[in-house]
Amino acid sequence: MALLEVRDLRLCFGGLKVLHDISFLVEKGVINSLIGPNGAGKTSLFNCLTGFYKPKGGSISLGGRPITGLPPHRITALGLARTFQNIRLFKEMTVLENAMSGQHCRSRHGIVSAILHLPAQRREEEAIRAAGMHWLGFVGIAQHAHRRAGGLSYGDQRRLELARALASAPELILLDEPAAGLNEREKLDLVHLIRRVRDETGVTVLLIEHDMGLVMQVSEKIVVFDHGQKIADGTPEAVRADSRVIEAYLGTED
Repeated sequence: MALLEVRDLRLCFGGLKVLHDISFLVEKGVINSLIGPNGAGKTSLFNCLTGFYKPKGGSISLGGRPITGLPPHRITALGLARTFQNIRLFKEMTVLENAMSGQHCRSRHGIVSAILHLPAQRREEEAIRAAGMHWLGFVGIAQHAHRRAGGLSYGDQRRLELARALASAPELILLDEPAAGLNEREKLDLVHLIRRVRDETGVTVLLIEHDMGLVMQVSEKIVVFDHGQKIADGTPEAVRADSRVIEAYLGTED
């Protein structure tokens, strides 16, 4: 069953065509990767999927619901979360407060309830705090809950971004270069963590990554971009042997 369906997606900046009629499916419960050389359009696609960019044509649906052009907060509420290539945390807030912020799209009580400190609002805040601690424990940084987020190591900041995204209760999570800046041990831990996300929470994963060893190790399906176009789509074995992929990465002899 397709959880995410992208059909004939186009994106332009002025006269520059960034994405050319992109179509692909993300099946529910599958770990997917999106790869391609720098400038291939991968992050631009993520920005279209999450509402940061509005495509010029085509359609995007999540669980059969159209989400093309919706604002980011609406898309998050419908079950699509993401992390970023460059870490985006509230660095002066605590680690726990950052994780709790992922639950914002699920909260039901507004500013009046907070000011009056009504019982229902207190119960909701306690539930949000408990959810934040749960996800910090899941990614392995619960011991840092009350530290300032900006004081975490780089690898733990990456984990915190993942915890915050998971706290929004997504059906699909997009990871934008999650292994960037990690050492080899941290990359092995990341592979294990991505598998746990799918296996233990049921959340489907779509990641952008340049580390081909990690991609081949963790992915069950791979989509390949080059110059804003999809050039291949299939299993790691099929993609590895595809002549168009080899040409995109290695070039050809004249």
